[in-house]
Amino acid sequence: MYCNYCGKVIQDDAAVCAYCGTRVGASLARRKLIRPRVGRKIAGVCLGFSEYFDVDVTLVRIVWLIASVMTVIGFISYPIAWVIMPEEPLMLPAPANAQQATNP
Repeated sequence: MYCNYCGKVIQDDAAVCAYCGTRVGASLARRKLIRPRVGRKIAGVCLGFSEYFDVDVTLVRIVWLIASVMTVIGFISYPIAWVIMPEEPLMLPAPANAQQATNP
């Protein structure tokens, strides 16, 4: 496969060109709108929206901040989204007994 921007050969399953850094494949965003546990600042609402729509989280935070300052809707919608959006499931490590049973 070739990059449409720089024209260099890249891997067939690449989502980003290794040479110029532009997105080349249609990467799949999250299928569910959830609040991730890692990388969030306050409640993970902006990070959840950025992963769902596949945009930069900084852009989402700036737009939300501008909407909050200019209108009341942006200020009220954040706590509503905080309550409505489910949190990402907690990934627990496997029990120690299961690891010992698989090792001979």
